[in-house]
Parts: sequence; C-alpha cells; structure tokens
Amino acid sequence: MNTIIKKKKSFSNSENLIILCKKNSTISHYGLLSTELNFIQKKKKDNTEIIFINQYNRLVFIVIAKKENNQYKRIENIRLLGDKVRERIKNEKSCTIVDAQNNQKELIAFTEGMALSNYEFKKHKTNTPALKLKTIYIHADISKKEILELQNIIAAVHLTRDLVNEPFSHLTASDLAKSAKQVGKNNGLKTTVFNKKKIESLKMGGLLAVNKGSIDEPTFTIMEWKPKNAINKKPIIIIGKGIVYDTGGLSLKPTANSMDIMKVDMGGAGVVIGTMQAISSNNLNAYVIGLIPATDNRPSGNAYAPGDVITMHNKKTVEVLNTDAEGRLILADALSFADKYNPKLVIDLATLTGAAARAIGHYGIVSMHENAMKEHNNLKKVGDVTHERLAEMPFWDDYNELIMSDIADIKNLGGAVAGAITAGKFLAHFINYPWIHLDIAGPTFVKTKYGYRGKGATGIGVRLLYHFLKKETAK
Repeated sequence: MNTIIKKKKSFSNSENLIILCKKNSTISHYGLLSTELNFIQKKKKDNTEIIFINQYNRLVFIVIAKKENNQYKRIENIRLLGDKVRERIKNEKSCTIVDAQNNQKELIAFTEGMALSNYEFKKHKTNTPALKLKTIYIHADISKKEILELQNIIAAVHLTRDLVNEPFSHLTASDLAKSAKQVGKNNGLKTTVFNKKKIESLKMGGLLAVNKGSIDEPTFTIMEWKPKNAINKKPIIIIGKGIVYDTGGLSLKPTANSMDIMKVDMGGAGVVIGTMQAISSNNLNAYVIGLIPATDNRPSGNAYAPGDVITMHNKKTVEVLNTDAEGRLILADALSFADKYNPKLVIDLATLTGAAARAIGHYGIVSMHENAMKEHNNLKKVGDVTHERLAEMPFWDDYNELIMSDIADIKNLGGAVAGAITAGKFLAHFINYPWIHLDIAGPTFVKTKYGYRGKGATGIGVRLLYHFLKKETAK
C-alpha cells in the first residue's frame, strides 16, 4: 500500500491535525480550547518539540523543531519528528499537516519522514491487518506537482524496500528481472532482459562464473529512460549488484548467522530499480540507463572454485581467491558493458564488503571515484541534504599492488587490510569513463529501527540518486 499524499484547500475541526509552527506562531484559530492553549504555551517554554492534544474526536499535534545552526541537521531532525508523529497517529486513517510557519522545505521534510516511515513488509504474514494510515493531506502553499513528486519518490523507496525484504524463495534472478520489467511497463521505460545464452554470447565471464553453482539461470537487465528532449545527450548509467542470495559459494560464509540476511545482497539492484521508477514516474528530463547483473551464489559440484582463473567481458583475466568476493565479479562485467554507451558518468551501488559496514556502520555510504571529482562532490552535497551521506575513502595508487596476481591480470581479493578500497580498485580495472563507486553494505538493511527508515530494508540510495540526477540534468 502506497501512502497517498494530497493537497487540501481547507479542513474542519474534526480532522486529525498536525501543525508545523514556530514558538511565536498564532495557533488559536485551530479549534483549540483555552486550557489547551495554556498547556501548549507551557510546553513551548519547556522546548518540547511535539505537543500532543487528545480531543477524543481528533488528535492534534503541535510541532516546533528545536533550533539548530546546521541546516542539514535541522532538516533531518524534522524528518525524524515526522516519524515520531506517525508512530502516534498510525492507527488513524488520515491526518492533515498544516504549515503555520510557511516553510516549504521543512514541510516537505516532515511529510517525507512521516510517509517514509509509513511502511511495513507483511506480504508473508497471514491474518495481519494492513496499515491504517493511508492518506496524508497537506494544507499549505505548495503545488500539486511538488506533492506528486514527493509521493512518487516515497513509492520508489518503498518498492526498493519490498525488493530487498523479499526472501530468495520468492525473488530469484529471473524474478528480479520481472520486477524491473513491470516497473518499465508501468512507467514507460524501455526494459531489456538478457538470458543466459545472450550473457554467454557477450562473454560475461564474471557473471557466468558466479552463476555456475546455481540451479537458476542468471539475468542481465537494462532499464533505459530517454526522454525526447533529455538535457544530457550522453547517458548517466547506474549499476546495481544483483546477488539475490549469497552463501559465499565454495568459500562458504564462516561467521555464525552470517547467511541469515543474505537475501539483501541484491540491495544495489533494488536501488537501481527504485531510482528508475522515481525518475520515470516524475518524468525527469534526464537520459539514464540502469544495468542489473543478477544471480545467486551457491556451492555445488559445478561451482567455480578458489584458484580458478576466469576471463571477464573486457577480456581481462581474474584469479579467484575467494568465491565470497563475487559481487565485484558481476559488477565488473556490467561496468565494462557500460562502456558501449559512451557514458557521461557511471555510478555503481553494491552491498559489496563487510569492511565498509565495519568502517562506518549503517550511518552512511562508503564512496570512491575515478575522474569524477566534480560529480562526486555534487553527490556528496546531495547526500548531506537527504541524510544519505557519503564517507569518501582514499583511492591512492598504492592499493593497486594489493590485487596484483601472480598468474592472472588481477585477483579478486586484496587481503586483510583496506577491504572496501581494494574491492573498489578491482572494479576500477573495468572502467574507461568518469565513475563513482558506492558501497552500501552498512545502511541497506538494519536489524533495529533506524528512524523513518524503519527496520529491515531501508531503501537508502534512491532519494540520493534521484535528487542527484535531477540536479545534474537541470537546465
């Protein structure tokens, strides 16, 4: 169920109301009793951010965000306030947000926090009631177009969460490709899916090697959004790692319980599908291509093995030292395939390394880049605004020696140190264009509630890419 966000010209005193205001805002005309106004005044003096009034026939919330000199922190705090209010109003069917301070940026942030948190993954539960809060009305000076844009972004994030939360029993590589095709059909995207025979003809040795242990065939999906008057003539390409389940292959994951959530290893692919839905549903005037290499990684009698040498799509040879370093192999084929489009920029997203997650936790995204300083800085600024922040790693040439192989061009494992960086250095062998690498291993899936991102799949990356693409292709 997607949250519906609508503009409302007027409202009655029987509706659930959320009033965004400042300490000195006049709120006496919102159907509040004098005793309630006195209570609100007292709470204002105590610097209470959410003041709750239960009028029995309706719920009223007065929201006054605390002062914060850092504007990024303030906006994020307002999103979190939206999450907190939603938690208290989730059993109501609807509510109306009133912007009593005439601050559109903060209105959108609060609504975003509410709507993003209005999500649950209950597909496989029986006799479980659906979310009650279905409609968020907005009474403010904001256009219907802006509200629709926000609603479409929320829907795209929720789609990504659905895909990442879906277990492997219901989401094989073929199922993932079908989901992409459905998004394409619904939103006017050109979507092409390569089967195993086509992948073999393209000699994508990385994707084929990882797939050797599987009973299911791999897929390679291309999602293309190319408006007639797109601002950028050369495409921006986004690539998502689509390992729909990862056992580690013959290098079976050794850590206790480490396979429990390995359905999330297609998180990068989920972000690409969600982003492509967001840009197409909002008719963004940008030429964007999404690439999704997909397979599961399992051990079997035919699985690729440590010590194997494989030939990649760009003809480079790779010595496989660990079959659990599989994501970089399928991404590498997609990165070299992207070269045929002569792209303006390529961004890949992947739940690639435990090293990235250990380095910064779930609080941000580990990033690296080659020949894309300006674009990376722009992406970082967008990340500060959306609170999907980038932690840039050093990408010095010194790290190259860690992935040199004695018997092949390179090896797929760099050793015990700088694991996230050496994974990035491996990928850099397959690019000939400006490139940004985003390791989203930390924030893609959380085991405890993370604000408005919820518990489980967070959908982090969709809002970041959407707003970046919008800015990069603005007139």
